[in-house]
Amino acid sequence: MRIGILTTLLGVAMTTLSAAAQDDSGMKHVPAQKDEAAIQLYDGTAPGSENATQTETWFDIGTERWVTNVTVPTLLPVLPDDPDETRAAVIVVPGGGFQFVSIDNEGYPIAEWLAERGVAAFVLKYRVMESPEGAEAFSAHMGRLFAPQPGDEPIDVRDGIPFAVADAQTALNLVRSKASEWGYDADKVGMVGFSAGAMTTLSVSRVEDETAPKPDFIGYIYGPMVAVDLPDQVPPMFNAIAADDPLFQGQGFGLVEAWQATGAPVELHYYQNGGHGFGSYKRGATADRWFDQFMAWMETRGLLDNADPQDAD
Repeated sequence: MRIGILTTLLGVAMTTLSAAAQDDSGMKHVPAQKDEAAIQLYDGTAPGSENATQTETWFDIGTERWVTNVTVPTLLPVLPDDPDETRAAVIVVPGGGFQFVSIDNEGYPIAEWLAERGVAAFVLKYRVMESPEGAEAFSAHMGRLFAPQPGDEPIDVRDGIPFAVADAQTALNLVRSKASEWGYDADKVGMVGFSAGAMTTLSVSRVEDETAPKPDFIGYIYGPMVAVDLPDQVPPMFNAIAADDPLFQGQGFGLVEAWQATGAPVELHYYQNGGHGFGSYKRGATADRWFDQFMAWMETRGLLDNADPQDAD
């Protein structure tokens, strides 16, 4: 089931990529954005990437930028002007089918929205699977993934999951370690993930190892809705998906029911429209309001409470 879901996910990405390549502007290689405040997650080479030779590549597809061949994962803090406005922090995990990081749609703007609401935000640029660095070659790579020809070497998208999860866990440890310095509570650190980022967030939340870091709450945005096995303890979940999502429509709500069975709080927003990848886009769909409703959910859970004046520095 997992491989089927991921293949569908990447198939939609391929459709978007092909459309961008055929557009007048085309898909363009652009210089990598240098975020001076970004923190490398590991001292030295990321574990498991010691033999990596690919170069991080950024593409402009006309409406946003995608980051491919990430081998040096980073965490970008986007902090509120008033660190005591709330005591919450959120790690933002963009999607991209483990082939790229959707940094503009599901990364930077989401973090900025959170910071504007007083929430410390952190954009996770995690490792993805190796792919060609040129636009034409990358498009061919995606075609080989979904329409392999005889003799093509198979591509197993599941290979991208362990690195994404490891980077998210490392990010959680880092964010918690900086709580007093950056102005939030170490027990109010959540994650919000989109598509493949939602899968990553889910995987981190359901690790059986009790010593592994887990988020205190999660936003699960247009991820697969099928039931999965869960441990006894999972964090509160905000779940948002559109009824016309071409990837996951018709799957039912098994994941939500599984969450309920653990006794953990879960809130589901099933929007009439919005498709897949609505993220930071405003398209006149009901799903456009997901972020406001996510913030309302955080507020009702006490995550947006002002700092106690006695605790403030």
